[in-house]
Amino acid sequence: MIQVRPARDRGRTDWGWLDSRHTFSFGEYHDPSHMGFRSLRVINDDRVKAGAGFGTHGHRDMEILSYVLEGALAHKDSSGGGGVIRPGEIQFMRAGTGVTHSEYNGSKTEPVHFLQVWIVPDTRGLRPAYGQRAFDRAAARRAPVLLASRDGREGSLQVQQDVDLWVTLLEAGESRKLALRPGRHAWVHVARGSASVDGTVLQEGDGAAVSGEDGLTLAGQPQAEVLIFDLA
Repeated sequence: MIQVRPARDRGRTDWGWLDSRHTFSFGEYHDPSHMGFRSLRVINDDRVKAGAGFGTHGHRDMEILSYVLEGALAHKDSSGGGGVIRPGEIQFMRAGTGVTHSEYNGSKTEPVHFLQVWIVPDTRGLRPAYGQRAFDRAAARRAPVLLASRDGREGSLQVQQDVDLWVTLLEAGESRKLALRPGRHAWVHVARGSASVDGTVLQEGDGAAVSGEDGLTLAGQPQAEVLIFDLA
C-alpha cells in the first residue's frame, strides 16, 4: 500500500529569511493526521537566505540529520560538534540529554537549501554526539547508498533507532530496486526532480508512506534525487 503526501499539502513557515515546508507537524504547523510516520518525526525542506540562519536553540532526545541539496550549511553545537555541510554530505546530531546548537547559511552571497530530518530514538537520555560524512554520489547513481543506520554499517552514520536511510540518484528511464524485510515500512521523499515508486509518480517535495510491500521499485521521471527511509 502506498499513500502519497503531496508537496503542495505540506505546512509552511515563511519568516522572510527562511522558507520552510513541513511534511509533518512542526512548530506552529499542527495537523493531527500528519504527526510523523513510524519513528520518522520531521522532514523540513528549508531554504535560508544568504547570511541568515537559526540562532542558538536547544533540543533533547532526538536524532537529527541534515542533508544539503544546494549551498553550504554551517553547524555548531554545545557538544563540540561543528562543521560546514555541502551537497554530497550528511550531518548527524544526537540531542540526547540536551544540546544547544546553531545553523547558518555558510555563504554571504548564495542561499542554502537543505532537508532537516528528526528520528525519535528508542532510548532516552543518551549522551549528545555529532557526526558528518561525505557519500559517493557516483555510487548513488548506480545503486542506493546507505547514509544512516542503527549499526553504522557500510560507513553510515549510526543512529539510535531501527532505521536505514538510503539515497539514490536516478536519470530518466533508470530504475532501482530496494528490498524490504517482512513487516517493514518505508517513507520515500523526492528531494529533487521527479520519480515513480511502484508506478506512482512523485514530484519534487512529495513523500509516500509504504506498508505491506516486500520491496520498492524506483524510476526516474525524468531525473531525481530520492531519500528512502526503511523503518521498523
